[in-house]
Amino acid sequence: MHYIIQWTSPHFRKKICSTCLLVFLFCFSCIYAQTADDDDLTKSADSLLSAAFPLHEPGVSILIARKGNVVYRKAFGAANIELGVPMKPDGVFRIGSVTKQFTAIGILQLVEQGKLSLQDSIQKYIPDFPSKGYTITVEHLLTHTSGIPDYSNADTTHHPDVERHDFTPKQLIKSFDYMPLQFKPGTKYNYSNSGYVLLAYIIQQVAGDYHRYMKEHVIGRAGLQHTLFAHEHTIVPNRVEGYTRDKGFFENCEYQTASLAFGCGDLLSTTSDLYQWNNALLSYKLVSKEGLHRAFTPYKLNNGTYTNYGYGWFVDSFGAKRVHHEGQVSGFTAFEEYYPDKDVYVAVLTNQLSGEDKTGFSDGRFRLFDKIFSLAAGSRPDKEVVLDDAALDKNTGTYAATFKENQTLTIYKDHGKLYMDLSNGTGKHMVMLPLSDTQFLLPDIKQMRTICTFILEEGNVQKLILKQDKEYEWKKIK
Repeated sequence: MHYIIQWTSPHFRKKICSTCLLVFLFCFSCIYAQTADDDDLTKSADSLLSAAFPLHEPGVSILIARKGNVVYRKAFGAANIELGVPMKPDGVFRIGSVTKQFTAIGILQLVEQGKLSLQDSIQKYIPDFPSKGYTITVEHLLTHTSGIPDYSNADTTHHPDVERHDFTPKQLIKSFDYMPLQFKPGTKYNYSNSGYVLLAYIIQQVAGDYHRYMKEHVIGRAGLQHTLFAHEHTIVPNRVEGYTRDKGFFENCEYQTASLAFGCGDLLSTTSDLYQWNNALLSYKLVSKEGLHRAFTPYKLNNGTYTNYGYGWFVDSFGAKRVHHEGQVSGFTAFEEYYPDKDVYVAVLTNQLSGEDKTGFSDGRFRLFDKIFSLAAGSRPDKEVVLDDAALDKNTGTYAATFKENQTLTIYKDHGKLYMDLSNGTGKHMVMLPLSDTQFLLPDIKQMRTICTFILEEGNVQKLILKQDKEYEWKKIK
């Protein structure tokens, strides 16, 4: 059996009078911020989300802020299906890999305190971790360029109950320290939870207990009241239940120990706390302006090319520049995106994991959230058109890259839709959604908006252009 764990991707109550005052001020700021554009956003988002998240199914909590004002904060669906508990905006969710940016900030704080360097070898802090013949730096771990394999993709046939076992950080590291590097550090990018487990352990070696340090110096300094590390047995007010979906039916999610996600996916939070977290970062309460700029800057590989990842954040474009992250962990999916040029922030938390479920249902959910992000950023959501078989068939075939040798892509039709496979293995069975008879969106490419445009000559397709941050030409060869 090949087992895959995904994180790609756990507060105390205040006095009633203080809470009421905060709620009043919060609501006042929301009302004050409303504009005609915000009203349009509210109507569109309400329509989309209420249809997708009925009360008897797992739900969603969502917050949208523009230019420092919360303009949308609502919840739909159920926090607990069995008890019929409606979702509330202040629901507490596991946020999976969104945890990584918290760990990254903890590292950057220690760098700014002079307690470690980004260029330090990790053996300085973890002497018994094998060097594997290369210098692996702290920065390599932050940027997923270390070459260390992702332990969450390991074959666990000999440990079938791995998700129910409580691990110490050292035990978790021992589960992957023997694996050979996938590439020379600094030469390639490959998303790896292992790197952030090591970063959390480095914080523990330098500053004491990782969770205690994060609570006091990162979470506490940001003023977050509902963001915490919590074990499964901990009582957490407003914690929502997690679900999965199989063959059209919802089920309770599988138990998964939080210890398995040490430093890379073990936080709980709310949409409001995530927004406050973003504001604390932008006001430089946690790290300096220079430190945050580096975190929000794509990393440059040894060959001079850039990845789309900084320190704990993806950095790319979705109609406008964005810094963002997604989190997936048993029963939960999280999204948070910030558009710095527009000063727009969006947090979406759901109590359903559908990322591993490659069905029309889960694909539809991801496209729904893309529409919400577009609405929030002030862009018009893509509108699909319906094409007949003849219009689709003329685009099928094999195309060769004109910018790189020995690289091709294949476009084919399956059940009335077009799909794309890339010969280098980075994309397979990627759906192509028609925006016109010649232009298609590839929603499966999450980290950057990708549009495919077919170029016709005398009525026949001769080539296509894939547009991301720039345009890439592919010539039809058969």
